[in-house]
Amino acid sequence: MRITAVTCVKNEGPFLLEWIAFHRLIGITDFLFYSNDCSDGTDHLLDALAQRGLVQQLPNPAQGRNYQMEALKDARHQDVVATADWVWVADVDEFLNIHVGDHTIPALIDACGDPAAISLTFQFFANAGVETYSDKPVIAQFGRSHNPDIWCGETAIEVKTLVRKDFPLQYYGAHRPFLRKGLSKDQRPAWTDGSGRQVQFRFLTAANSRRIRKFPAKGARELATLNHYALRSLDSYLVKNDRGDVNRENRAFDDTYWRERNDGSHADTSIRRYLPDLNAALKELKSDPEIAALHRACVKAHREKCAELLQLPSFQAMQAQLRSAAPMTAEEEALIAELRLTELEDAE
Repeated sequence: MRITAVTCVKNEGPFLLEWIAFHRLIGITDFLFYSNDCSDGTDHLLDALAQRGLVQQLPNPAQGRNYQMEALKDARHQDVVATADWVWVADVDEFLNIHVGDHTIPALIDACGDPAAISLTFQFFANAGVETYSDKPVIAQFGRSHNPDIWCGETAIEVKTLVRKDFPLQYYGAHRPFLRKGLSKDQRPAWTDGSGRQVQFRFLTAANSRRIRKFPAKGARELATLNHYALRSLDSYLVKNDRGDVNRENRAFDDTYWRERNDGSHADTSIRRYLPDLNAALKELKSDPEIAALHRACVKAHREKCAELLQLPSFQAMQAQLRSAAPMTAEEEALIAELRLTELEDAE
């Protein structure tokens, strides 16, 4: 079974080897990377990996537009995608944690009944007080998240989707594929969530704008969870803020983005089941002197960028703000303050 992962990157060098090694462990056979405007050595590391046949790298075709959607439009015409049995569109801070069988994508597909698509629900992992960037596996460092079924007061949570080659595709979206127009009811594909249940009609057909990228998370992760490490360390978040969004031009990350994803009320370390094999795979990749040197160069550039940013008053203020920010949204904080005030008034 050939499973191709497609992703866009910009200055993600320190995290590439872990993401590639992890995804090879769960069954990804091919990788298509689109890179743009890298200054930390990401593109050089990918070039070296490509020379060894481990990945393919292309420059992002977008020109001041939506980077990810332009890349996905191009990817559909690349052999590594067109000839794949399954396609997995994801970002380098996303890790598919499979709970069934041998914890691989083929095991997940089998458990779901071999549908034409499987949409896996996000779980956002908090920073949880980790300040300093460390060159260690991300999945080993962060083990706390929001309540899995509720995020920022919402019970519907975004997904990413595995897509089978015979899916009646109009086009790939960042979160899900879209059905070819004009399909009759009996032509609609089998499409499950991460528990093997058929997805809801409004999600399947993109009939409701609130359900295009998400659906209720309760009970949707019995077979697999999509762990999203959007914050990582405080150091890395500052670098991410400076970089901007790889997927959309001129998007900034800020206090709101941080607070929405820094709810660490729930412990979940189940993904660490992969760590022994992941560490062995990383050791093997780094046994290549050039790959190891290019990885170290990316790590060095990442640390130097953080130090450079912290010479600026604006980033010093951001660092202080994020350190003191409540691990909840502003709306949740305001509600708690209101409830406390009511309690005090009632007590008087």
